[in-house]
Amino acid sequence: MSVRIAGLTGATLERTPTVCHTCMWWQSRTGGRERDKHRWIEKAESEFGAWGTIYYDDDGRTLGSMQYGPAQFFPRAAELPAGPPSDDAVIVTCAYLVDRSSPWVLQSLFLAAIGEAKDKGAAALETFAYRYPEGESDYDRFLVHRTVFPHDFLADFGFRPIRSSGAVELARLELGGLVPVLEGKRARVLRALKDALLPEPVLDPRQP
Repeated sequence: MSVRIAGLTGATLERTPTVCHTCMWWQSRTGGRERDKHRWIEKAESEFGAWGTIYYDDDGRTLGSMQYGPAQFFPRAAELPAGPPSDDAVIVTCAYLVDRSSPWVLQSLFLAAIGEAKDKGAAALETFAYRYPEGESDYDRFLVHRTVFPHDFLADFGFRPIRSSGAVELARLELGGLVPVLEGKRARVLRALKDALLPEPVLDPRQP
């Protein structure tokens, strides 16, 4: 099976999980008036372009999606513990994994976000991290909470905490010094991911 990616836009939003179609949690403030998602999408796309990524297989089945963009598009981020995010960064706000049996999808989405943020000239990629207690299940770490990500998972990408509040951290990945393999468009990023994550073939000792 091969996988494909598409930018998250108003035109592709219907391919995301249903819960994402009308969600405006990140785009609004606590106690504020409800915002119009269509107007928000128009503004985000005119100023930034695609505001996330959708990952799907050859059959068109969605495997996961991620939302990200400049911090000013997501005012809720300023209210979270350890916030606000930095003005020079693209912030990952949430990711939704459809298939529990495909954990590599989240790595793929993060690598796509890294490549996209770098292409757009952002100084860094930021997101909110959580220090889970030892022994926490993968289900709790990756599927229950879709807006904060495990500290150790982000650390493997090079994210470092810049501010913390209890178990919640604002984590930052500086983009200026990334190795060339993470540079360029999404396709190159995902090729690098495939090479890194696919296991080496196991040789059959019965074969000559």
